[in-house]
Amino acid sequence: MTESMLDDEEQDIRTGSIKIHGAEDFEGMRKAGRLAAECLDMIAGEVKPGVTTGHLDNLIRDFVMDHGALSATIGYRGYRHASCISLNHVICHGIPGDKLLKNGDIMNIDVTVIVDGWHGDTSRMFYAGEPKVKARRLVDTTYDAMMAGIEAVKPGATLRDIGRAIQMIAEGQGFSVVRDFCGHGLGRVFHDAPNVVHYAEYKDRWGGVHQAPETELKPGMFFTIEPMINEGKPDVKLLKDNWTAVSRDKSLSAQFEHSIAVTETSFEIFTKSPKGLDKPPY
Repeated sequence: MTESMLDDEEQDIRTGSIKIHGAEDFEGMRKAGRLAAECLDMIAGEVKPGVTTGHLDNLIRDFVMDHGALSATIGYRGYRHASCISLNHVICHGIPGDKLLKNGDIMNIDVTVIVDGWHGDTSRMFYAGEPKVKARRLVDTTYDAMMAGIEAVKPGATLRDIGRAIQMIAEGQGFSVVRDFCGHGLGRVFHDAPNVVHYAEYKDRWGGVHQAPETELKPGMFFTIEPMINEGKPDVKLLKDNWTAVSRDKSLSAQFEHSIAVTETSFEIFTKSPKGLDKPPY
């Protein structure tokens, strides 16, 4: 889940300062990240036309419990599910339910597990059947944008460097970067500092210029990079359930997410797929 969903309880834990983690913390995040990645590896073979998003969520819930972990999303601000499943023009926080997948649907599945107090947060895109060419191109571009942002991570670089790398890939392919949601610090807290926006700079409709912070990256920082890329405009509409965010122009949207660390020389991805299933087709 994205930084916009910080709840009142977590405000009491979050200090607003960026935490610097040691070697033992890295080990904790590796375990949590691996289980989250294994969960998405498991679900890859279950996504197909005729299956409901609720069924997929039940499989995820059972997987997490069977591995002795907790789902960070169950009970979070009243949320009742072990995943967010966002179909087609849903940008993020789609609620699993009775909706049947159709051939050509694309979707993001987002899971966060807690292992020994550490949070592993990751999401991937999936296809039900065969997507259209432009949908596939959107998904491929979104993955490439996320990886470009990750590859910009190193000590001495900045959060703005991450956003710039993502923005260049997405807009270079004619797509837009969603600005209403961002990545976030994590560790023993689900959402923590820093906020990781996925752009370097943009102008709003009134001509105001918004820039990503130039916060310097330092070894031991943990955070997610999770760009949401729209086929059309970047504008967002929140539905009446106060969870589901959709593209205002109903254009397709895609997202990938990894939990990462800044190391002494570059970065480490905690949520990389053990089976190499980091992007479709699986």
